[in-house]
Amino acid sequence: MKRFGFSKLMLVLGLLFIYLPMLILVIYSFNASKLVTVWGGWSVKWYVGLLDNTQLMGSVMRSLEIALYTAIAAVALGTLAAFVLTRISRFKGRTLFGGLVTAPLVMPEVITGLSLLLLFVAMAQTIGWPQERGVVTIWIAHTTFCSAYVAVVVSARLRELDLSIEEAAMDLGARPWKVFFLITIPMIAPSLAAGGMMSFALSLDDLVLASFVSGPGSTTLPMEVFSAVRLGVKPEINAVASLILLSVSLVTFLVWYFSRRAEERRRRAIQQAIEEGAAAHFVQPAQAKRAEQVSA
Repeated sequence: MKRFGFSKLMLVLGLLFIYLPMLILVIYSFNASKLVTVWGGWSVKWYVGLLDNTQLMGSVMRSLEIALYTAIAAVALGTLAAFVLTRISRFKGRTLFGGLVTAPLVMPEVITGLSLLLLFVAMAQTIGWPQERGVVTIWIAHTTFCSAYVAVVVSARLRELDLSIEEAAMDLGARPWKVFFLITIPMIAPSLAAGGMMSFALSLDDLVLASFVSGPGSTTLPMEVFSAVRLGVKPEINAVASLILLSVSLVTFLVWYFSRRAEERRRRAIQQAIEEGAAAHFVQPAQAKRAEQVSA
């Protein structure tokens, strides 16, 4: 019988520390009592009440919209930056460019948010845009922050690729842009998906940057929750958080499921190719031997 060692104990405690509060939050989202800390029986009235809470649901939809736009823009910019850093080995200012790309990873969000706020104010005074801070300014701030994460993830994948495949395609006459879209992009698709999901989660969770660059009527979900927590946690917030956990879990499961199916298809294709190659290896000598016998 295997012993329950210290490492397994710490693993179990760590998982409980992470997931037990989430489980408690989901359970108390079905609490019938208005007091979050007092259990009053099972009820779904807080989920039904979300339909009437236009302010909270508006912040949820606004956060989802910004997160979606941020994921798309961050993947595009981060992929281009990663391609430049990995495929162009020497150009003037490469070290400076690499430092600028990765700077948001180590820079405090307060400094980044304050810098972007001063930038938007200066732009409004100089060129008249943006006239007011809102969804667009939050999207720009989140894209600036998330592009660095995408660049790091995609760069790691690009360094592992076999360049001979791309070189063979160009030797056969394919243009560089066609090689990039038809060969490089499919090979780095898992890293693009990972970077997009990470950008979506970081944008949906961000509070500091949005607090600096937001304006009237552009309150995001973290800002709404943070302002509501000061007066006490409302049951509606537990319900919204539970729905978000359910959505994230469902999306993660679907990504895992389809990735597993794609990996199984790839393994079956490789196995089939190996078996066909082995069969051809044994069949061809036998056919040649029979041909020699017939000719003799």
